Amino acid sequence: MKIGNIDLGARPVMLAPMEDVTDPSFRLICREQGARMVYTEFVSAEALVRNIASTTRKLTIDDRERPVAIQIYGREPEAMVDAAKMVEEAQPDIIDINFGCPVKKVAGKGAGAGMLRDIPKMLSITEAVVKAVSLPVTVKTRLGWDCENKIITDLGPRLQDCGIAALTVHGRTRSQMYTGDADWTLIGELKNDPRMVIPIIGNGDITTPEAAANAFDEYGVDGVMIGRGAIGATWIFHDVAQYIATGKWTPLPDAEKFSLLRRQIKESIDRIDEYRGILHIRRHLAATPLFKGLPDFRQMRIKMLRTETAAELEQIFCEIEEKYFN
Repeated sequence: MKIGNIDLGARPVMLAPMEDVTDPSFRLICREQGARMVYTEFVSAEALVRNIASTTRKLTIDDRERPVAIQIYGREPEAMVDAAKMVEEAQPDIIDINFGCPVKKVAGKGAGAGMLRDIPKMLSITEAVVKAVSLPVTVKTRLGWDCENKIITDLGPRLQDCGIAALTVHGRTRSQMYTGDADWTLIGELKNDPRMVIPIIGNGDITTPEAAANAFDEYGVDGVMIGRGAIGATWIFHDVAQYIATGKWTPLPDAEKFSLLRRQIKESIDRIDEYRGILHIRRHLAATPLFKGLPDFRQMRIKMLRTETAAELEQIFCEIEEKYFN
């Protein structure tokens, strides 16, 4: 699969953009584990043009991450164009436009998935951004605003006509948020539409190697994107890549998984500071499948998620290893 001149190989699996999740360290680990491309946290166009420091920091890229896309969102064409030009100066490989974020503070203001209620404006923004930059521009969106307005099969060709280089579709509507099961049926229909010549990437509920392979086999997508399935489990890309290549996969040893979590903690602390770095990593510790199903783990879990120092967290990890994995 190619996006512009970027060759991602056959059946690429990518890391989805996630706010407060896809920081530089997390992206790099996912790349090392087998993600073919990674996406930054999404960047507010309005905040970027106002030079808000917390937003401009999101443009920081490590060359080891490449290929990497920076994702922007906004509701005003002029701000989106100005932001895209600023992003281009940061030299990502791709600029992605977020028309899929469902959270109220974004979609409720008309940005992200909110654009699914104003298709003319969505298309106007897309065309303007494509014309403003020389990098490949891609779009990530959803099936539609709600179950009565699943418009993706009509919207896809119109976005393609704006000049985008690839389209990612999350198999839920905005009204679903992240509830229920992702519906890949319309993603498959869009991919099989003879009008579509750009790559179609599917997203939603890819949490196992088998699910990723099935997405390729059953729906014919060009690429698959993993989001929440990678939180606390960067090794999912190792498992998926191995399964797609060989038809089988061998899980990483628990010791290696522990090592990856410890690395995330250290690099999160190094990037921010000890207190905020540990707060940032708690989402990964709460979600990691490494601790799922362990007997009598509740009190250990509470203790782990309440600790505020790296030394305490490492001591808890040592206790977990000794009790459960020796």
